[in-house]
Amino acid sequence: MRVLGIDPGLRNMGWGVIDVAGSRVSHVANGVCHSVGDDLGARLLSLFEQLTDVIHLYQPDTAAVEQTFVNKDGAGTLKLGQARGIAMLVPAQAGIPVGEYAPNAVKKAVVGVGHAEKHQVEHMVKLQLPGVKLAGADATDALAIAICHSYHARSANTLSRALAKATT
Repeated sequence: MRVLGIDPGLRNMGWGVIDVAGSRVSHVANGVCHSVGDDLGARLLSLFEQLTDVIHLYQPDTAAVEQTFVNKDGAGTLKLGQARGIAMLVPAQAGIPVGEYAPNAVKKAVVGVGHAEKHQVEHMVKLQLPGVKLAGADATDALAIAICHSYHARSANTLSRALAKATT
């Protein structure tokens, strides 16, 4: 299974791709889409086009996006939500199922602690993906989201097999 993790952002949208075979995860690629343009529409379009290119290039089977947390800046949260819409739309348009995870759930899955610091997440991503060259903090977060999704997908598959076995 190939997993695309996306860390939505209006200026910088991180992405990370991993392959999953059983309990083994391996790094494929990671990077950051940088929005271009002066107005919001142009910036969203540039993110859309760059993320579409990532999907065409790496052909993921599934994707995961970090949920938006609401902060004190309502206008900033709304703009982030629009970038998150792009992060959800592009994989969905390609027929790829999209999972969503709260930031604390991602940290708990990758680090073991829901309120982990950025450097702890980076350290654990590097441990789980030996030799990875990280394209930046946004790409690191995207790889963490992909790892989190791989754990949840494996758990769901294990549960589905157990239920199927129990009913036969």
